[in-house]
Amino acid sequence: MDVHNAFLHGDLDEEVYMKLPQGFACSDKSKKYADYSLFSYSKGAVCLHILIYVDDFIITCNDQSTMHSFKVYLNQCFHMKDLGRLKYFLGIEVARNTSGFFVCQRKYALDIIAETGLLAVKPASTPIELNQKLATATGPLANVKQYRRLVGRLIYLVNTRPELSYTVHILTQFMQNPLQPHLDAALRVVCYLKGCPGQGVFLNSTDDIAITALCDFDWAACPLTRLSLSAYFVFLGRSPVSWKTKKQQTVSHSSAEAEYRSMAFTLKELNKSAIHIAANPVFHERTKHIENDCHAVREAVEDKLIATVHVSTKSQLVNILTKALPAPQFEELLSKLGIRNPSSPT
Repeated sequence: MDVHNAFLHGDLDEEVYMKLPQGFACSDKSKKYADYSLFSYSKGAVCLHILIYVDDFIITCNDQSTMHSFKVYLNQCFHMKDLGRLKYFLGIEVARNTSGFFVCQRKYALDIIAETGLLAVKPASTPIELNQKLATATGPLANVKQYRRLVGRLIYLVNTRPELSYTVHILTQFMQNPLQPHLDAALRVVCYLKGCPGQGVFLNSTDDIAITALCDFDWAACPLTRLSLSAYFVFLGRSPVSWKTKKQQTVSHSSAEAEYRSMAFTLKELNKSAIHIAANPVFHERTKHIENDCHAVREAVEDKLIATVHVSTKSQLVNILTKALPAPQFEELLSKLGIRNPSSPT
């Protein structure tokens, strides 16, 4: 649903500045918290949820009469337009069939391709080249704002494109002082998008709501700081629902320590030594310096809140979030993770 002239509904008693005066500095350093965007209502067997962004609403309910009554109430409060079943919201496109929902950002991706002037470019098979050394790259960049704007748009694209998580994470590290090789790497992502602008994730409409969380790591991945990289991928049943790539905050002295931190980050890990540490109350000498918060994972294992399972390197699906991969392996992981491309290349 969409509210007509939403900004005219509020009555303000104070003067509002749309732009801060030059030289103004805010002295209030306290933390600020945003208003909630998701509201839920439940009564008996009825559940209603409403997601709000400014003047755009998404409403879902398991009871049609309750949803209708709620829409009537909203129309009494505001002049609103019912746009029907969800198809498009904040640049995210939604298609559905009897098996589930397909979510992508095809139009958004095409806008990025057009903005960078790469509509006629040859598509790339992967978003990042193998063995690319961006941390030690050299070469001045004339238009810094172009890089920052492009990477900012790619960050939003990761919402429906898990396979971009690793590459975009790498690119965001150079926002302060980007160089020409960094822009070239960002444009490589656009070349990849050219071949699959409509790629996205499929959410299965099944009764399976078991949560499975996978994680991977890259020990001492950063050549400058030697910080390791963690990544996780979460499934609800067979549907991918959450993913992230993040640099660890402290240096890990061993691969087991790096993996154990990843386990604390995702509550799922792959290395047998990390599993042994989590399940064993006796701490090994080489890992006793790990922070106490990491051992919350061990407590979760002891309380049977989670179960740890070793995944071999060859079977690890989250490799796509921690490292650059050759095209055949990259494409294989896409299909296994539920990332699909029903649209034809432009």
